[in-house]
Amino acid sequence: MNELDELRGWEAGAPPLDDETRHRARVRLFAAMNEPPAAVRPPGRRRVLRIALTGLVTAAVAATVLVTVDGAQEGQQAKPPATDSPNVANVAASKVLNGAAAWERRHEQRTAVPRDGQFIYSKRIIKETEQKTGEVRTYTDEMWDSVDGSQRSLSMELGKIMWEEPLGENESVWPPRRWDELKKLPTDPEKLVPAIVSAGGSGGSISDLTEDDRWQAYFLLGELLKAPMLPEGLRAAAYEGLALVPGVKTVEGIKDSAGRTSVGIAYPGQFKGRYLIFDARSYEFLGFRDERVSRDGKKTYVQLSHTVEWAIVDKVRQRP
Repeated sequence: MNELDELRGWEAGAPPLDDETRHRARVRLFAAMNEPPAAVRPPGRRRVLRIALTGLVTAAVAATVLVTVDGAQEGQQAKPPATDSPNVANVAASKVLNGAAAWERRHEQRTAVPRDGQFIYSKRIIKETEQKTGEVRTYTDEMWDSVDGSQRSLSMELGKIMWEEPLGENESVWPPRRWDELKKLPTDPEKLVPAIVSAGGSGGSISDLTEDDRWQAYFLLGELLKAPMLPEGLRAAAYEGLALVPGVKTVEGIKDSAGRTSVGIAYPGQFKGRYLIFDARSYEFLGFRDERVSRDGKKTYVQLSHTVEWAIVDKVRQRP
């Protein structure tokens, strides 16, 4: 059974949820992802959405939630989402994302197919700035993700080593780790978005997406893009899928972790200051912007990150 089929079955044996109950469940789920560190494990660099498939979805997110400020200058207060054209994404955002898809197709390289028992190694650079003092620290985090989820995965979070236990019974992850499950995801963007959202209980076409569905699609597509390697055509489809999500906006005049002038892609919602970063001219994907708060709630940090290396390896701690 593939990952999406498992997720579609999360209500098996239980009465269907009405719209109000489903809305409350989604709000609770995504709010839990962004709880302060005192309540849950601190938001980290993990890119796995781990889900227990029981009556209601319960999740432990070790990934950073990628949502945003509305498309104005960085630091400007977010505006409410536009409602005059609910089924059309922002024109500027569409230009960036479709440009990113075109760049990806021009530069995409065929990769080897990972086998069960192997690991996906990746190295990520994180540049973190404390907002009040301007102090900057740079971290090099490495990850070894079990391809099939059968073995312990190892990752680093701001230089600290963390272990993730193998998947349990009726437990899944997003994005799927198994290559054959990733291959089943549509590379047609108009099919990819509803397929991802329908895993949480919705369906239909992009024009049928509710407001909840839209920011869920933005979040899940952003998590998919964190994967260092994807089957041919899927990354470009994810960019084009984001371009189709109503409400997606641009954030102008930002810089990536290397100091390059860039443009951010954002979705107005509950989470602020987080977005995907693209080159302002070529539209090459450059990384992520995020924010975190210290455990005592007194300090806020801006994080800029990008992946610099990845490979398929046979064991934990093995490097290319």
